[in-house]
Amino acid sequence: MKSLHKILAISVLATAAGSAMAADQTIVTDEGVSTFSFFKPAAVRAEVGTTGYGGAISWSANPYVGVTLGYNGGDISWSDDLSINGSKYDLDMDNNLTYLNAEIRPWANWFYMAAGVAYIDNDYEVDRRIRDGETFRVNDVEFRAEGDARINGKMSYKNNIAPYVGIGFSPAITNRWGVFGEIGAYYNGNPTVELTPSGTAVSTDGVIADFGDQVEREERNIRNDNEYEWLPVAKLGVSFRF
Repeated sequence: MKSLHKILAISVLATAAGSAMAADQTIVTDEGVSTFSFFKPAAVRAEVGTTGYGGAISWSANPYVGVTLGYNGGDISWSDDLSINGSKYDLDMDNNLTYLNAEIRPWANWFYMAAGVAYIDNDYEVDRRIRDGETFRVNDVEFRAEGDARINGKMSYKNNIAPYVGIGFSPAITNRWGVFGEIGAYYNGNPTVELTPSGTAVSTDGVIADFGDQVEREERNIRNDNEYEWLPVAKLGVSFRF
């Protein structure tokens, strides 16, 4: 299913680009024969960031308003760990995100504000390994491992249509090439999460608590904590204007 979404996203981008280029036509003016191109206000860009890597096409209706359709995917991540309630997990990301944004340039320059929506189908594999005798915290309760212990599982944002807001800059280097950067966030709701403990651990400091029970509580807190409703976005890239 993920492969299908990726193929569809790439097909949409290619079709839009092909249709726009096909709109070129030769016209006769007072100065002679010239070519009118629907694609002149358009640009393509390559980008990489917290939601993966990919590309987009943009079209500007005028210097103040434009639209961008893009796709980000892959298993890229800027950090190798994820902090959950003070517990750090190794993180492996699988991004799958198709977005459509409107971009407003209030001063018709390099600064813009973006608002839009995305289809998000992201998976995160989380893993935490604790060595024998090591102390660690789960759901803010301290434990000591007796033998090796482990917590592993998955977080995912499945089949979500998420609204987006952000701000960005896109200065030109030449009349065709430029760079851009953007920060923002998707309101994605709480993720689906499953955490599975293995091994043995005992609570310390006189606290009586069960290792498996606290892992289950932490899982429940992740599902309900507002901290995980927002998916932050930071990306950089280069653009080429036609």
